Amino acid sequence: MSRQNMALEKIQVPEAPEIVGLVFRGFRGESDYPHMLAVIEGSKEVDQIERTETLEDLANYYAHLTNCDPYQDMLIAEVDGQVVGYSRVTWRTEDSGKWIYLHFGFLLPAWRRIGIGRAMLRFNQNRLRQIAAEHEDSVPRYFESFASDTEVENQALLQSEGFEAVRFGFEMVRSLSDPIMNKSLPEGLEVRPVLPGHYRAIWEANQEAFQDHWGYSPAKEEDYQRWLNESIFQPDIWQVAWDGDQVVGMVLNFLVEAENIKYERMRGYTEFICVRRPWRKRGVASALITRSLKMFKQMGMTEASLGVDTQNLSGALRLYESLGFQPVKRHTTYRKPMD
Repeated sequence: MSRQNMALEKIQVPEAPEIVGLVFRGFRGESDYPHMLAVIEGSKEVDQIERTETLEDLANYYAHLTNCDPYQDMLIAEVDGQVVGYSRVTWRTEDSGKWIYLHFGFLLPAWRRIGIGRAMLRFNQNRLRQIAAEHEDSVPRYFESFASDTEVENQALLQSEGFEAVRFGFEMVRSLSDPIMNKSLPEGLEVRPVLPGHYRAIWEANQEAFQDHWGYSPAKEEDYQRWLNESIFQPDIWQVAWDGDQVVGMVLNFLVEAENIKYERMRGYTEFICVRRPWRKRGVASALITRSLKMFKQMGMTEASLGVDTQNLSGALRLYESLGFQPVKRHTTYRKPMD
């Protein structure tokens, strides 16, 4: 049976609630993107998640999945033919030696708290156990999922299923009306316009720098190809420092125009901040961030935002606070031992 034909078959989900018209099925390809997007859009207000994905964003993401066959690893929930939720699983190996089995999902608010989400979560875990059966079993293996502090129902579900918070991150915002410090790059370093011939070197430098971060997993070629085609890939406004022919560090800035329109703001993102080991503790990051802040202010933006791992050993949180960023939301990584 082809993968597409499998998606047309109903999937039996143990412990699913008895709701008239409720059925589960597999992924049907691009024709499901509008339904998936409708579920995301229908969930974000209740969950207080600010996002403005497009069909193009979804298509690019699903065209470059790694460690995931959506025809095998997705579950779609329908009621009377309307998609009300979906979930997906994937996995990765960490440099720390752990195997991580990730699952996430979206469910329209009207269909929550009646057992659909719990049944989907448990189905996902069973699917991940099937995948894990083909992997090495002598290393630590964990289920993983995520929730922000405004996703109250998701947090409650994960905690009731035995998941524990293991890591926290902040979404931080800074007003550009506040004074911006003058920070200079160390002598011998310079920022250059980014050219297409630089993309691979910048990507590889970013991956190298993030090896020291908690939970790092090596990226694959598909990740690079997806990155090149993302809507937030905006090299014209990046700040990348060089030492001769070596990439030193970077702030890969971007704007999300649809978000700014939707939420009536003028925000720029100072993200993917990193400095390679030989050049750390010399003020490179602070110089690139302040350059980015001044650039955004000149572009007419009124605020800047970034995300940070609050337990980052490099002191990133302290650095961002010193530059005027303040936490506005917390995000939590949850894990549960598989075995």
